Amino acid sequence: MSPDRFQAFFRKIPKVDDLLNHPGLKKTEGRYPRHAVVKAIRGVLDEIRGEIGKEKAAPALEVLLDTEAIVDKVKASLERGATYHFKRVINATGIVIHTNLGRSLLCEEALKRILAVSERYSNLEYNIGEGKRGIRYAHVEDLLCELTGAEAALVVNNNAGAVLITLNSLAAQKEVPVSRGELIEIGGAFRIPDVMSWSGAILKEVGTTNKTHLYDYERAISEQTGLLMKVHTSNFRLVGFVEQVPGKKIADLAHASGIPAIVDLGSGNLLDFSRFQLPAEPTVQAVLKEGMDVVTFSGDKLLGGPQAGIILGKRAYIHKIQQNPLNRALRIDKFTLAALEATLKFYEDPYLAATVIPTLKMITQTPEQLKRRAVNLRRRLARLVPGIFHFKVVASFSKAGGGALPEEGLPTYCVAVFSDTMSATRLEKFLRKADPPVIARIEDDRVLLDVRTLLEGDAGDLVTALLKIAHED
Repeated sequence: MSPDRFQAFFRKIPKVDDLLNHPGLKKTEGRYPRHAVVKAIRGVLDEIRGEIGKEKAAPALEVLLDTEAIVDKVKASLERGATYHFKRVINATGIVIHTNLGRSLLCEEALKRILAVSERYSNLEYNIGEGKRGIRYAHVEDLLCELTGAEAALVVNNNAGAVLITLNSLAAQKEVPVSRGELIEIGGAFRIPDVMSWSGAILKEVGTTNKTHLYDYERAISEQTGLLMKVHTSNFRLVGFVEQVPGKKIADLAHASGIPAIVDLGSGNLLDFSRFQLPAEPTVQAVLKEGMDVVTFSGDKLLGGPQAGIILGKRAYIHKIQQNPLNRALRIDKFTLAALEATLKFYEDPYLAATVIPTLKMITQTPEQLKRRAVNLRRRLARLVPGIFHFKVVASFSKAGGGALPEEGLPTYCVAVFSDTMSATRLEKFLRKADPPVIARIEDDRVLLDVRTLLEGDAGDLVTALLKIAHED
């Protein structure tokens, strides 16, 4: 293409003002702000300049410069910009507490309470009985203490914050012995040594990776020791030739030495899973009974509530943590308080909690219940989706997720989706691009839809997604 011909195409690019006055874009007035329309137009025109710069064939450039085509691209850009980036997805992975997909779902009552304190004023920090300023933590402190047996409670924005403020309050510039086998890293590169460093406490590693004895802690204690710390290895297990010191022995040693003992449970829970024929996880109640002075854990993992870091323990220590200026930076808002209070109230009846709180309900579903759901889903998909896809009920394993029950696969049933003309990788990609996106997993070159984490209404969206994929393919 000659240079003159090349420049002629650049001159054909319509002006921004001309496009703003185009009837097709005038219709968008009132739907989108003017600055958004201008931004979309400039973005499309920049793309066209880039394509012309590649010196494509003239017919292709003529199509590119068609005014109606440009207007359509601007409209599409406006629609994309108007959609929310943070949105609902369908979790078909079978991972219940899926960190990447928002962790625990809130129960219906928690959602109602959030709305109640959002659309009206509330007594967030107002003591109605005394007619003066109150403390926001009072809304859940008594309930937490009643459920766990703790003397006092404090709630901050997440468990990392709970560990940070606890160490900073009780052991700043002091040594904290921790077993080498408990120096964990969890999702997002959260590492106990790093949090300890930022807290101002000084890590003192004791024992070995696979074996730590009580005498390792005894030898580590000195005048510089601030407290003894135990960390629940939520997301992994050491097996074989291993030994760790029970919490009670650590607590007894700490008290004999005149220092506190704390434990980071990570994904702490209030429900005894053994009641539901599931592997037992240490409950907060049991850890406190062992004599631990402070326990920290998450509110949005096994507890099944909102993101929060819960700190329980002896009144003197909790009071000291509450007075820390960091508490202001880490404090929770009214939405978290409302959701947490609503969630905790259900724990007064453990069996009710297991049926109402979504996380617990998903984890405690029986294989028989899951198989019935999978059979019903397969039947619906096979009836409504054309023959490009095949559907089969298969047995598999789910995961609790969130660092809970890391060794345990939860027996489940899935609907396997496969095609004679489409690979599992391609189908999984198409499902991710659906609206709403469907997040699934691949096993044996088949896409698996694990019914454990599918919610009411998801089946209809799955049908819609697969129908669209079949049509486009």
